[in-house]
Amino acid sequence: MVNVQPLAKPSEEELHQAMLNGIRDKGLNVLNWTPEAEQLRLRLHCAAKWLPEQPWPAVDDASLLASLESWLLPQMQGVHSLRALKTLNLHNALQNLLPWSLRQQLDSELPAHYTVPTGSRIAIRYHDENPPVLAVRMQEMFGEATTPTIAQGRVALVLELLSPAQRPLQITRDLSAFWQGAYRDVQKEMKGRYPKHVWPDDPANAAPTRRTKKYSSPEN
Repeated sequence: MVNVQPLAKPSEEELHQAMLNGIRDKGLNVLNWTPEAEQLRLRLHCAAKWLPEQPWPAVDDASLLASLESWLLPQMQGVHSLRALKTLNLHNALQNLLPWSLRQQLDSELPAHYTVPTGSRIAIRYHDENPPVLAVRMQEMFGEATTPTIAQGRVALVLELLSPAQRPLQITRDLSAFWQGAYRDVQKEMKGRYPKHVWPDDPANAAPTRRTKKYSSPEN
């Protein structure tokens, strides 16, 4: 009679290596790329273009697949199934590519959010080829005289200025020129459409607001 021995259960290390091999075979799309993880990857991609003097890690598909052991594997403790693999936090995993000093520089020079004059933290949308975009209600930018920049002042944000109803009113990379020019037409239209909101004549020096009712500007 033949003795049938059960197959030995693979160790976690062997299982993880098989999973990494599977990712290399099928591609990075098998992982759960949340918007937050996608944005971090785009920030790293942009950092390499805008701040090339720093040793940013390559985050193209080929480079990430080649370096799975250094960025993804440390997050895989306790992951024993494909379902569990899909729940991995890729944002945290990608941060494994960055030493602390570069992580700090990325957050400082290519931040995920920009603090507008009202104090609201608005998410910056990074793109592969196009400039980064900040979509913000126009009234929250009152008091900001010039276009915000990132990456040591090398890159201007594209401002998507929104109405109180969050609809696009103007897209500009030159806020100063907009305040002095096309704002007049927007101001005239918005005063009629949103009479309870404030539409100052000198928006570059007016107090920003999140409120809907008119208010008195503070004395200088």
